[in-house]
Amino acid sequence: MDDSESNKPSLLERLSTMLLREPEDREQLVALLHSAFERNLLDADALSMMEGVMQVSERQVREIMIPRAQMDVIDISEPPEKFIPFVIETAHSRFPVIDGDKDNIIGVLLAKDLLRYYAGEEFNVRDMLRPAVFVPEAKRLNVLLRDFRSNRNHIAMVADEYGGISGMVTIEDVLEQIVGDIEDEYDFDDDEDNIIADSSGQYRVKADTEIADFNAVLGTEFSDEEYDTVGGLVLKVAGQLPKRGDRIQLGELMFTVLRADSRRLYSLLVERKKAPAEIF
Repeated sequence: MDDSESNKPSLLERLSTMLLREPEDREQLVALLHSAFERNLLDADALSMMEGVMQVSERQVREIMIPRAQMDVIDISEPPEKFIPFVIETAHSRFPVIDGDKDNIIGVLLAKDLLRYYAGEEFNVRDMLRPAVFVPEAKRLNVLLRDFRSNRNHIAMVADEYGGISGMVTIEDVLEQIVGDIEDEYDFDDDEDNIIADSSGQYRVKADTEIADFNAVLGTEFSDEEYDTVGGLVLKVAGQLPKRGDRIQLGELMFTVLRADSRRLYSLLVERKKAPAEIF
């Protein structure tokens, strides 16, 4: 090895040198991390997760919770044969159990406990309920994550200032803030149009685009009587929440999921394909 190579600083030494320049505030720390990324000291995944960790310490539960209206719950008054098909359809692992009203949550039912029903054992839903955990809307996400880990809980009910239920939050919701999708060429800036055409005739479409606007641009005639947005239309056709990369064909249009998480669709790629021939 020649002297020039032996005198070159190692990767660890270069990173240490950068980090020794103590940032004075959070903005400088973020700039330092981006500089490390540009110098190939961090990859895109590591940079994204570090930024996610910092955001978690700043954000509150109210910003990521599943709103009350979208909560999938089980009513204790319903017999198992009525709510089990709902459990299978939604495919969640845990369900808040209410007694008549979403403000009256009496516990949490684990889907796996329903196996006892099929095993023919004596089955009483009340006996299987786990205690429900309640957190305020203003709780910091980093504190909530620590509580989830120490108490081995995966779900919490979010209470408003008057004691009512405003939503719920899961450990997956918090973790997605850290290890969620990396921004890529398919992501939209907030100020971009909802529908963007490229030179190949494909369209990048925000899932919350209104169907009327989609019809106007692509010359389609989808009805907006049941769903207002393109995302709602795709969910209806798919029958479940699709994952990134899933393809759904509707007539001559092929919808490819570009970005989605465990709760919603964000963006889609739309291209015209010949509709599959019907088999008689």
